[in-house]
Amino acid sequence: MINRKRMLDEFFELVQIKCSTRAERQVADVVKQKLADLHLEVSEDDAGAKIGGNCGNVLAYLPGTVAEAPALLFTAHLDCVEPCGGIVPVLKDGIITSAGDTILGSDDKSGVVAILEALRLVKEQNIPHGNIQVVFTVAEEGGLNGSKSLNPALLKADFGYALDSSGLPGEIVNMAPGQNKIDITVYGKKAHAGVAPEEGINAIVLAGKALAQLKDGRIDSETTANIGVIQGGTATNIVPDVVEIKAEARSRNKEKLAAQTEHMRQVFEETAKAAGGRAEVVIGKEYDAYVLPETAPVVVLARKAVESIGLKPVIKATGGGSDANYFNSYGVPTAVLGTGMSKVHTTDEFIREEDLYNIGELALAIIKTAGQSKQ
Repeated sequence: MINRKRMLDEFFELVQIKCSTRAERQVADVVKQKLADLHLEVSEDDAGAKIGGNCGNVLAYLPGTVAEAPALLFTAHLDCVEPCGGIVPVLKDGIITSAGDTILGSDDKSGVVAILEALRLVKEQNIPHGNIQVVFTVAEEGGLNGSKSLNPALLKADFGYALDSSGLPGEIVNMAPGQNKIDITVYGKKAHAGVAPEEGINAIVLAGKALAQLKDGRIDSETTANIGVIQGGTATNIVPDVVEIKAEARSRNKEKLAAQTEHMRQVFEETAKAAGGRAEVVIGKEYDAYVLPETAPVVVLARKAVESIGLKPVIKATGGGSDANYFNSYGVPTAVLGTGMSKVHTTDEFIREEDLYNIGELALAIIKTAGQSKQ
């Protein structure tokens, strides 16, 4: 049984530490000390230098006491979206919110405190366990840049769990899409809009014609696409010659992702060319998809652990990416666990007090269940 007061106090402590993306130093130092106090081997990698941040990923390792047990990875991220400074957590009627003018920070401090509490109980109660590795990543928000910059050679686990989903404790995400970033620049020809508009080629109009032909939104059950940003034009009396567009495509199917990405590229290039302009399309892979069979050890163990604490396991797919995408690509099968955080990335964010405790119980149950199993 977790120590509820300790877990709640620690959650309140950590969410009050400002932790902007690429500026996680203060919270990382606090977490590193907590891990060191538990006598884990603690280190920090060079991700901060790679991504222009002030802090790297925090790694910790606890050698196992059960040689046959699988080696586990637990991961959560240290950064939060804005506004994350001056958070005042409020507990009322079993619901934890911010005071209302900031986010709460349960994304992802709910995962961080669950991992810390589970580790404390393993130590305090001498619970048999296999090797445990913890990775608290930086810069997850806005591109998974911390996990992207992690050296895979540092990983020592057979499989793992990312505590970083808005689902309820008991939800196990075993499938997530890959994502391509698509940057499009449409070129027309500048001219005076009042004196000689016929001499110009309006890049905004070209972009609009392409957008009208584009398949976007929900493409199928596995695939989505979105136009997120459009910038162009300088004045109403100038025919605009450049428009910049930022878009994305996602799919849990590699071939479908490639097909949707190619469709978007062709539409812009061919539409612009047909009207006398041109389009440059730059495609970058953000991360790969992953699919974990329900029979995979990482899923089977999580299901057993969920049932062991009286919760209902729900195995599901998601349309979002997380650090688990990178851990899976590094050869460590990693499922994402729901922590109960809700309305994240908004000032209406909240988490039920009971869900906070349940995700701590689940992290501990996974360690216990793994300690009783063999690879």
